[in-house]
Amino acid sequence: MSTRLYGLLMGCMGVALALAWVSNGFAGLTNWAGWLAVMAFCAGVLWGGFRLLAGEGLPAWVKKLVVGAFALRLALGVFWFVALPVWGYDTDVQRAGYVMDDAHKRDGIAWKLAKEDTPLWEAFSGYSTTDQYGGLLFASAFVYRYVGGEVHHPLMMLAIAAAASALAVAFGWAFVQRLWGETPARWTAWGLALYPEAVLLGSSQMREPFALLLTAMMLWLTLKLAEKASWKAALGLAACLAAGLLLSPPIAAMQAVVAGMLFLAADKGHLLTPRRKAILFGLAALAGLGVLVVLGPRLAGFFDAVAWQKYVAESASGWVARQFERMPVWTHVAFLLAYGVFRPLLPAAVVADGILMWKVIAIVRAAGWTALLALLLYTTLLALRNKAWRAAPGALLLGNWLVVLVASYRGGGDDWDNPRYRAAFAVVQVALAAWALWQQREQRDPWLRRAFGFALGLMLWFLPWYLRRYAPFEWPIVDLPDVVGLGLLTGGYFTLWDVLRSSEINDLQT
Repeated sequence: MSTRLYGLLMGCMGVALALAWVSNGFAGLTNWAGWLAVMAFCAGVLWGGFRLLAGEGLPAWVKKLVVGAFALRLALGVFWFVALPVWGYDTDVQRAGYVMDDAHKRDGIAWKLAKEDTPLWEAFSGYSTTDQYGGLLFASAFVYRYVGGEVHHPLMMLAIAAAASALAVAFGWAFVQRLWGETPARWTAWGLALYPEAVLLGSSQMREPFALLLTAMMLWLTLKLAEKASWKAALGLAACLAAGLLLSPPIAAMQAVVAGMLFLAADKGHLLTPRRKAILFGLAALAGLGVLVVLGPRLAGFFDAVAWQKYVAESASGWVARQFERMPVWTHVAFLLAYGVFRPLLPAAVVADGILMWKVIAIVRAAGWTALLALLLYTTLLALRNKAWRAAPGALLLGNWLVVLVASYRGGGDDWDNPRYRAAFAVVQVALAAWALWQQREQRDPWLRRAFGFALGLMLWFLPWYLRRYAPFEWPIVDLPDVVGLGLLTGGYFTLWDVLRSSEINDLQT
């Protein structure tokens, strides 16, 4: 046995024993063998991903970053499991150590299914309303039935989700390395490893970590197929799409759309001859018709769900209800759509009430999305100015904004479902941000600074507006249009000042 393999085995065994101890309430090592099987599976997943990317020249630092991302997500998951019952809110979900309500419900049903004589494939036939598609429910029940032992160990599925989320870092690097080169690929890898929403979901028993990995793999395989016709790449794409359909058909459909747009932008005409294009469009039309026929009831449910989300948002927030009262009915959905794009909103996270642990989570999540959103808006401006909208950046931007708007539409603009839907495509968002930063560094473009100045101007006006809702603080500007208008005006003044200042500096230098 080689030294490296022996070290890996000892590491898996040490982590398995530690997790068994924590999972058993620090009172024993029950089912430590099952934990060893789970850790060996996680190690095998990472190793398999590295093998798939061997031809990409995967550097050692990416492998170390993937392992570090896995350790971060696993450590946070263990922290939630231990800390939430003590420092969280007094709810069934948090007393059980879960961050997400959906994860708590699905995991409980999976444990029940695992202990019954019911065949596991029942997970795909409406066994539970907690997972309408059945894929993650099936996988969870499989793990609990065959390696879970007699005691429910929620951290087992969390460890597997952490491995999937971490491996997305490597495939994100490979995707951007093929597309734009080393520097943006390095920034993409680090961004995916540390992006707060991806880290939070990767430390919970949710489907998004697996969806994120599938998105990264599909984009990488799409580039391989666009550069050279390969049955292996096509087969890999089909396998990813099939896995995605088991996990979540709506997310899989969006993944196929984004990958298709990227392929059209990256193909350069060597594979899609006019005849093949005609065949492709014909097949796409037939596929679209099939989707409408087969998934018609589900698509109707998709649109019906928006009315429900609108009702939930109005009932949960007196502020949203008051905004609806002042607006025409036909603008309500548009308002929720725009509202969801900006959530979680940083000023709200900073001033809202809450216990310390959840306040920290809220601020970190909001800061991550606010920074990424500002970069995405700048990326859009940059692509339009550089005519990059005709190439891969334009295709990815179109796919990204489609995903963001659909997520907001489907999630009713809420603060949890909406962000996690779009987090399944975090590789697209982080890659675009990395490309914009790379372009800005090469061109010394001042508009990045101005974009962040604009965002800061908006945030500053929202701070006192939110503060008056949570504290005895008098503030005369209470109407939302006035707050947005003042924020835009402040951003505009900053931009104008920076343009004039830059012109003066250039005049002095010449």
